[in-house]
Amino acid sequence: MGRHAEMLERHQRVLPSWLALYYDEPMSLVDGEGRHVVDAEGNRYLDLFAGILTTMVGYNVPEVVDAIRDQAGRMVHTSTLYLNEHQIALAEKIADMSGIPDAKVFFVASGTEANEAALLMATSTRRSNQILALRNSYHGRTFAAMSITGNRAWSASSLNPLNVSWIASGSRLRSPLAHLDDEAYLAAAATDLREVLATTTAGDVACLIAEPIQGVGGFTIPPDGYLKALKDVCDEHGILFISDEVQTGWGRTGDHLWGHQAHGVAPDLMTFAKGLGNGLAIAGVVGRAEIVDSLPANSISTFGGNHLSARGALATLEVLERDDLQGNAAKQGQRLLSELMAVGDDLDHVIDVRGRGLMIGVEFGDPGTLAPRPDLANAALGIAREQGVLIGKGGLYGNVLRIAPPLSITDEETDEAARALSETLRRTEQSAG
Repeated sequence: MGRHAEMLERHQRVLPSWLALYYDEPMSLVDGEGRHVVDAEGNRYLDLFAGILTTMVGYNVPEVVDAIRDQAGRMVHTSTLYLNEHQIALAEKIADMSGIPDAKVFFVASGTEANEAALLMATSTRRSNQILALRNSYHGRTFAAMSITGNRAWSASSLNPLNVSWIASGSRLRSPLAHLDDEAYLAAAATDLREVLATTTAGDVACLIAEPIQGVGGFTIPPDGYLKALKDVCDEHGILFISDEVQTGWGRTGDHLWGHQAHGVAPDLMTFAKGLGNGLAIAGVVGRAEIVDSLPANSISTFGGNHLSARGALATLEVLERDDLQGNAAKQGQRLLSELMAVGDDLDHVIDVRGRGLMIGVEFGDPGTLAPRPDLANAALGIAREQGVLIGKGGLYGNVLRIAPPLSITDEETDEAARALSETLRRTEQSAG
């Protein structure tokens, strides 16, 4: 029995059956450097999924490793009951980077928890549990976060602590409004939102929460200005806007530091996570001070922004800015997207190739009908592994490849990725039947 087979047997004995694993023969990743990782059986891969968009600046980056190692030898954790210089410095930096005037920051340990905290702040401020959320969204795995997740594959319960009204995601591929030009599409979205507010709410809605690019939903990208069209309607009613930047933040979209900036809109609250810690557990909410301060009871965050994670996050942001990784995301993302679009044009079952920066989605379906083909996405995942690259998958129907490498990927590695993924798509097409 190989190392991976042995681990899988142990895993299945003691971990939940619903804990998703990739591949028919799951693997364990045990080492990495730069953008490459090594599994427990010694195989080396180019990582194009970055621990679900989390290893932002790469593996074993010396400056980040040194900061973590030094801090681990001093103080790892004290909780928010004590002042923390690294947490304060990180909050100052994020408040400045957010672009939100007089912003305050609250740190937690995961993106799910960040979205929960943002919902708590918004509902407390507005004294309402009514929420607007987008169909095909994903905001986390806990009870309230799951209740605003508009993707049945990730909603384990119909029970809901919030009163949620659902609006269109902005995806054009299967939309009945897809025939409209962008201006007409945005106007139709605003009209639809006004009807939702008039028919399915009691009027005093707390907030709209949205991902600028839907991550688990398959990297679906609405037209620029879509979120502004929605927020303009929300502003008419005093409804707050939460931008879920857990996957789109820190320059991953290339053109902007934050995904919402493509829409010319400013959020009241913004959640962040994933890439900030480059693998360390850190996340949070940044927003207008009067909203963040609105909670009428005491609270703490036991693990949020502890000494180790805050120190590592500061080092990660230093590398991000020093090496202009946002600019690199724009450059490498465009190169890779262009290559995959060219290949996809010649393949019947690749029905869409889309992306912004280093968030690229490849969707499989039957030509003409657009009927989803999750079987092809599953096949492509395994073929890519055979080609020496690791990718993700998602989408409402599980039929979309998700490609999101560390922002530090090089020209040579982008070429390597393009070759491997092009071969993956061609071989997947041959298997389509």
